[in-house]
Amino acid sequence: MALEILVLAAGLGKRMRSSLPKVLHPLAGRPLLAHVLDTARELSPGKTIVVHGHGAEQVKEAFPEQNIEWVLQAEQLGTAHAVMQAMPRVSADADVLLLYGDVPLVRAATLKRLLAAAPEGLAVLTADLEDPAAYGRVVRDASGHVKRIVEQRDASPEERAIREINAGFYALSARRLSGWLKKIDNRNAQKEYYLTDLVGLAVAEGVPVVAVKAADAWEAAGVNSKGELAAIERQYQKLAAEKLLEAGVTLADPARIDVRGALDCGRDVAIDVNCVFEGRVTLGDGVRIGPNCVVRNCAIQRDTAVLAFSHLEDSEIGERCRIGPFARLRPGARLAEEVHIGNFVEVKASRVGAGSKANHLTYLGDSEIGERVNVGAGTITCNYDGATKHRTVIEDDCFIGSDATLVAPLRIARGSYIGAGSTIHKDTPAGQLTVARARQLSIPGWKPPRKKA
Repeated sequence: MALEILVLAAGLGKRMRSSLPKVLHPLAGRPLLAHVLDTARELSPGKTIVVHGHGAEQVKEAFPEQNIEWVLQAEQLGTAHAVMQAMPRVSADADVLLLYGDVPLVRAATLKRLLAAAPEGLAVLTADLEDPAAYGRVVRDASGHVKRIVEQRDASPEERAIREINAGFYALSARRLSGWLKKIDNRNAQKEYYLTDLVGLAVAEGVPVVAVKAADAWEAAGVNSKGELAAIERQYQKLAAEKLLEAGVTLADPARIDVRGALDCGRDVAIDVNCVFEGRVTLGDGVRIGPNCVVRNCAIQRDTAVLAFSHLEDSEIGERCRIGPFARLRPGARLAEEVHIGNFVEVKASRVGAGSKANHLTYLGDSEIGERVNVGAGTITCNYDGATKHRTVIEDDCFIGSDATLVAPLRIARGSYIGAGSTIHKDTPAGQLTVARARQLSIPGWKPPRKKA
């Protein structure tokens, strides 16, 4: 039978104390629900149905390109009630897997084990927690078989002492699910329709209930508060750091790295403390990332060094480059091999040729810079006239003196020298020195202004 996945994502999340729907709060830079949907896709379901409620349109808009069927739970009356809203979309002969949009760390391998147990009856994912807190407890009989699940508010003191909790994930046939949902009522402390009642109904009918225990308790961890979100973030980053270490990456401190996307590393990559990687980042062999750097959607080729406090975004960096410290590469920066971009240098929408250098206090925007160009400190490309962006072209082997102002559109011809302090607004001839300064004057008897008493 085909697998169909239901993801419950309608909760408000009162304890989050936020106007943002709970499932849209970020984990590793992406919404909680995005992580759940990624895991669901690994199972190749025939259909994925998401039940949404609070912030319904906002949640839908966050996933515009997903192959998802959306079901609105207009009034939140419990988890079983949410599933009831989705059942008209579920195929009668399907196998159903129930997931939660705020439990993002469960592994696909664990869910496959859960599905493998489902043909026997009802498969329930559980976990052992040191502090079960508000989770539903798994109550077993004397033989160790699952008898029922009791919610925290309805549990006796003895039941609250149980450490095995219900993770909230179920696998069963759509036929059984449909029949049992009709028998669930709201006679409980919260006056809600509990999905956990499925267990008692299965036991009453003699249908086997198989508890599949997660290998790691964090797989069952849900998010109901900012504190829990922060704890899951740390767990996610711990797992990411462990994968990097296993792949041979050197981390100065595994507890001080944040991976908020996909980070692919070659051999002998070294990453210092407090670095953040966002989007898709590729680091070639021998790349070194200094402390306190942010790298977003970048490809950095082998043996390049990114020094401390540099910020790189949507850029391509060639081999054996040196970036920083305190450098900024904005979207569209393309550096060839052996380029130096130094402290307090900003590059935006520009190509920089092999062996070129801008070592200090420079802005290069909308530029084409050739090979072996030296850009002096304080140089800026004036690329914006108030209405339109214009490009500056600096050909090979040019030397740009300090504090040069290059007013685009402009071409600095091959081998040109630009005198320090010049404002250049006309194309220069090849191989010549061009100087453009106001005449220097000294005014005898001049006195500085004084503040009035």
